[in-house]
Amino acid sequence: MAARRSRMSGDFKLRRTLRNIHSTMDNELVPAMQEAADKVLATMRELVPRGTGASAAALKTFVSKSGLDAEIGIRGKKDMRRFYYLKFLEYGTKGYTGKKRAGGRNRQNRNKSDGTNFYGKYPDIPARPAHPWLRPAMDVNKEFVLASIRAAVARTLNKASRGASDV
Repeated sequence: MAARRSRMSGDFKLRRTLRNIHSTMDNELVPAMQEAADKVLATMRELVPRGTGASAAALKTFVSKSGLDAEIGIRGKKDMRRFYYLKFLEYGTKGYTGKKRAGGRNRQNRNKSDGTNFYGKYPDIPARPAHPWLRPAMDVNKEFVLASIRAAVARTLNKASRGASDV
């Protein structure tokens, strides 16, 4: 069963008002949101673990036309496939010992190979610690982002109330 959102929330009314303002006049949300997204992106690029630096270069920002939504990080199917391993760097891995299955049952006796490398019948994969970079980048910039967006919303609403009474 899908969860339903209540339309009585003030957040929905504010978003609708800001969307209407965007369609009738220029708002200040887009530049403020872009500035905040760029600041978070710069922090992400500093914190992401570097091998070759390709993963840091693949991080991008996108701000919607209305300025109400922003996406920061890996964008696009091609980059998501290429940099799939970043989730393992962010959260770490628990490791794997292939000796027994759940319940103590034996595993199938097949060789583990990718065609060129032989890993043995039951490879042991060590656990890797987490190296978080995504969440700390948001936490470091949280106060700046919130203050910037609040100020832009206030300026936009003030401008709309002075300029157009039908919005």
